[in-house]
Amino acid sequence: MTSAIDRSARARLTAEGIDVTTWSNGPGDRYAAHAHEYDKVLVAVEGSITFRLVARGDAVDLLEGDRLDLPAGTIHAAQVGPAGVRCLEGHLSAGSLGPQPCRVADWATGPGRPAEQTGHDGET
Repeated sequence: MTSAIDRSARARLTAEGIDVTTWSNGPGDRYAAHAHEYDKVLVAVEGSITFRLVARGDAVDLLEGDRLDLPAGTIHAAQVGPAGVRCLEGHLSAGSLGPQPCRVADWATGPGRPAEQTGHDGET
C-alpha cells in the first residue's frame, strides 16, 4: 500500500513529465561519493537520507515529503537514516534543472518552497 506522500509526490512528478522509479535502503546504508551525467530529482516518501554535497562541503537532510534536485555533475554521497528510506527518483536531461542543488522542504505535502539552495538565500 502506498502512502499519501507517495501518491502526492508521484502525481506531481508525473505532472512535470518526469518518469518515476522507486528505490529503498535499510538503516545506515551508505553511497560513496559519485556524480551522474543526468539531472536527478529525488523525493523521500518514507524515512530519511542525508546527502553530502562534496563541492559545497555540507550536508542536506531529505525527510519524508522533501525533494532534492541534483544537477548533472553534482558530486554527492549519502547515508540512510535510522528508519531506512524509500525514495521516488526521476532523471532529466543534463541542464534541465537549475545550476545548483536545491532541497524543497515538504514538497510532496505542501506548496513546495526552496529550503536550501547554493548561491541563494532560500526565498522564492
